[in-house]
This record gives sequence, structure tokens and C-alpha cells, in this order.
Amino acid sequence: MKEQYLTKEGLTEIRDRLHTLKTVRRREIADAIHTAKEQGDLSENAEYASAKEEQTKLEQEIAAIEDTLKHAQVIAKGTDGEVGIGNTVTLKWGRAEKVFRIVGSNEANPLEGKISNESPIGQALIGRKKGEAVSIPTPSGEKECIVKAIA
Repeated sequence: MKEQYLTKEGLTEIRDRLHTLKTVRRREIADAIHTAKEQGDLSENAEYASAKEEQTKLEQEIAAIEDTLKHAQVIAKGTDGEVGIGNTVTLKWGRAEKVFRIVGSNEANPLEGKISNESPIGQALIGRKKGEAVSIPTPSGEKECIVKAIA
């Protein structure tokens, strides 16, 4: 597995998620399995089958998160005046301004303005400086914008 770039906040969120899955969710599913077992015949017990399926999915998610953490590289936002992972970038896009936070692929959430360093926009912004013109690939073609601020 390749390195997983995370911000400090992203690392904290993933660790919190793992803790919740291992403590709260495991207990809830174990209780559901125990309750289903008490109902008798397991061969035709839909609640038991459902709880076991949930348990399998949970354990797969835990394993995936643990693997991510094993390969995690925490990135502190750049301070050299260039866009990097962890930076918040304000772009002048025509008459509008758009704000993006560059994060690793595990933290990406475009609806929250968090874009992956591996996305076309992220790749176009990495290494750019304030005032620099950037060509951003979009489905309708290249769009020109200016890096207005880097935080």
C-alpha cells in the first residue's frame, strides 16, 4: 500500500473513528449476535445472519483503517509560500472566489471544500504561489484562475 497523506486533524478523525468502531460498534454488534442466538435455530434466523454480516463489514473497515494508519504520513501545512497538502487556497475564479483545502485522498470531501492532492485540481495547485495563474482542468475544459491567498 502506498503512503497515505493525512493532516493532523485527519489523523485525529481517523483514530477517533477507529476507537468508536472497536469499542462502541463492536459491542453493539456483539449484543445483536447474542440476542439473535437466544432466539434459537440459527439456520433460519435472519437477525443472526444480518448481525454476522454487519460484523464482517465492521472488521473489514477496522482492518482498512488500521492499514491506513500503518502507512500514514502526517503532513504539516507548508510555510514556504507554496501550496501544499494542508494548505487552504483561495482562488479568484472569474468574478467569484473559491476556497479549497488540499488534503490527502483519505480526507477528501469536495462538498466541504476538501480536495485531494491527487485530484486534477489538487495536482494543478500543488507548488503554486500567491498571485500565480493556474489552469484548472474541469469537465468543460481548462479554466484559468489566480491564487489569491495561501493559508
